[in-house]
Amino acid sequence: MLRTPFHLVEPSPWPFLCGCSAFLLTFGAILWMHMAKPFLLGSAMLLLSITMIQWWRDVTRESTFQGYHTSAVSSGLRWGMLLFILSEICFFSAFFWAFFHSSLVPDAVIGSWPPVGLKVINPFSVPLLNTAVLLASGVTVTWCHHSMMSGNLAQAKTSLLLTVSLGLYFTGLQASEYLETSFSISDGIYGSTFFVATGFHGLHVLMGSTFLLVCLSRLWLHHFSTPHHFGFEAAAWYWHFVDVVWLFLFISIYWWGS
Repeated sequence: MLRTPFHLVEPSPWPFLCGCSAFLLTFGAILWMHMAKPFLLGSAMLLLSITMIQWWRDVTRESTFQGYHTSAVSSGLRWGMLLFILSEICFFSAFFWAFFHSSLVPDAVIGSWPPVGLKVINPFSVPLLNTAVLLASGVTVTWCHHSMMSGNLAQAKTSLLLTVSLGLYFTGLQASEYLETSFSISDGIYGSTFFVATGFHGLHVLMGSTFLLVCLSRLWLHHFSTPHHFGFEAAAWYWHFVDVVWLFLFISIYWWGS
């Protein structure tokens, strides 16, 4: 039998179910936005949650208990995560392109930027607080990484719990900001670019918080060790990416754009 340092993944139903639930989630969200009952949306979210839990369970078993994540596999996972973050950079670049395309040279219909009569959000109120919250979370997740590298499990748990709490606090602040805005996503190009860019960033914060929450549960179950904790490293890379994107959002859309 030919032995290889790479993990040959066994057939799994989770990618197919994940794709189906993601499609149903999108379809259900569209129906819900058109005033339909949220039954399909809720069912799709439930199916996606179950699929994610089962898929993560399999990956955790393969890496922690079966030892399939060799150095060659870990190297491939690192490159995969880096390429994923690169694709996310391209994703957000489109939103910044749309924003600067409309704000630097506004047409005759827009007139000026921001449009006349539109009350923008004060960048030095909730947005500045959210900036401080995300920067603090970047410090705590780095603290967790260094604690994990030095084998200090107690500090790693504390710092990671703080990071997750700050991420959820950011989400709550952004939700309150959305509820108090005087404009909506349908208020011209300003409303569209503002809510699409900041909304997708908020979605990424939720995804990152979930990622870190899974890492916190694995940390409590002693799945991570000093030489073997790439799952957390990937979450930390993603979280730092989210922090950097927010800094660009705050400087360009909240501060300069106002």
